[in-house]
Amino acid sequence: MTAPISPAPGSRTRWLLLAVVGLAQLMVVLDVTVVNIALPSAQRALGFTSADRQWVITAYALAFGSLLLLGGRLADLVGSRITFIVGLAGFAAASAVGGAANGFGMLVAARACQGAFAAVMAPSALSILTTTFSDPRERGKAFGVFGAIAGSGGAIGMLLGGVMTEYLSWRWTLYVNLVFAGLALVGATALLRRQPVVGRRRLDLPGALAVSGAMFCLVYGFSNAALHSWHSPSTYGFLVAGVVLLAVFVLRQLRAAAPLLPPRVVLDRNRGGAYLAMFIAGAGMFGTFLFVTYYLQNTLGFSPVAAGLAFLPMVVVLMLAAAVSQVVLMPRSGPRPLIGGGMLLVAAGMVWMTQISVHSGYASMILPPMILIAIGFGLVFSPALNTGTFGTAASDTGVASATINVAQQLGGSIGTALLNTVAAAATTGYLTAHLNGGAAPGGRPDTGLVQESLVRGYTVGFWWTAGIFAVGAVVCFGLLRSGPLQNPVATNASERQPQSGPELSRA
Repeated sequence: MTAPISPAPGSRTRWLLLAVVGLAQLMVVLDVTVVNIALPSAQRALGFTSADRQWVITAYALAFGSLLLLGGRLADLVGSRITFIVGLAGFAAASAVGGAANGFGMLVAARACQGAFAAVMAPSALSILTTTFSDPRERGKAFGVFGAIAGSGGAIGMLLGGVMTEYLSWRWTLYVNLVFAGLALVGATALLRRQPVVGRRRLDLPGALAVSGAMFCLVYGFSNAALHSWHSPSTYGFLVAGVVLLAVFVLRQLRAAAPLLPPRVVLDRNRGGAYLAMFIAGAGMFGTFLFVTYYLQNTLGFSPVAAGLAFLPMVVVLMLAAAVSQVVLMPRSGPRPLIGGGMLLVAAGMVWMTQISVHSGYASMILPPMILIAIGFGLVFSPALNTGTFGTAASDTGVASATINVAQQLGGSIGTALLNTVAAAATTGYLTAHLNGGAAPGGRPDTGLVQESLVRGYTVGFWWTAGIFAVGAVVCFGLLRSGPLQNPVATNASERQPQSGPELSRA
């Protein structure tokens, strides 16, 4: 295992480290969405087809999702400082190549490399935060900031992507990472200390191959479902393969002498509940951004910049809610009422969003439920991030951090595919049912009917999202423990001794 990398407890540099880690996390999260708005411009510039366009997004998601656990364990084996700096440098280089791309293949390859280096960097960032802030009060503040960034980065990415695409160039959605990564690299090399290696540990290579293959197949399968059909062999074939490989990985972890993901990390009730919460939040968050963005631009006629600005109040409220939940509420109540209650608030906001129509106003019908949803997300993200890494041994912080990212990434892939399919089916069904009465001359449906059909699809998607969060609230209320987090000293002590098998933490 490796020694903690944090500065001395009284050092002010830990707050500078929070800024460095937060900047890196913002870069990783916003890159999921920042390129989306720029895609039409990139397509025109590079001349690739609409069918190929989705690969610019999918390449990043595939590499990121499939390599996260491996990246987290590498951070535990060689030290978070090394993996964090390597991830930052590689991400910056890949972004530069993508921004200078002269063809489709070069752009997709650069996006895949971005995802791979993000998988190395993201677990290291959260691991650094976990080991740097050990005082409960300061830890709450730090995770409040980090959770706000994790929850709002997608919306910030859409705003930033719209501004740069409209006023600069689509290439700047990639070049901007050079600024973020450069600042973070300077801070990381100056503030992070070298980690002396206390002992040697082996990398579970079979486990790494199994879980990387499983995540690749699952993310690709769900991404393909969003593009094509659940009945396509390239959808269900990859999904079946992903489930099989995931089962192989679980069996391997139960038997391996040095597992990639020690079962003790996941089988703790609080940590398991936190990972589940991040999975559900990832599914709902990307669904929310997707439908609201389409509705604002395609139905209400917002420009990309205006659509991005429409999310700004949500970003501000989410950040405030995340900070309050960590600094004020978490020390008193613990994660259970915050995560469960936050999911109920998101579900209520989604039900409210189902009332939109073709002629709804932004201030009257879009902004209020978005504020409620932002409060709910703020109550979920920060407590889940804190809980998901709390009480882990120093040798497990990287892989615990990676598991949080895997949960969010996999949830986003599944949520996008599922909600996209549900909304598309609802749109088609509504259009077919009303086509005879709304056809324009020439047999094609008129614009009004098309818009009504689209809105119908969005509202059905919101209903499904509300149901997902309602079920998630019930499960998290039942799984998470009551009361503030307690540092499991005895558990950590036992982790330093050989164990005969995983144990499920008691209530």
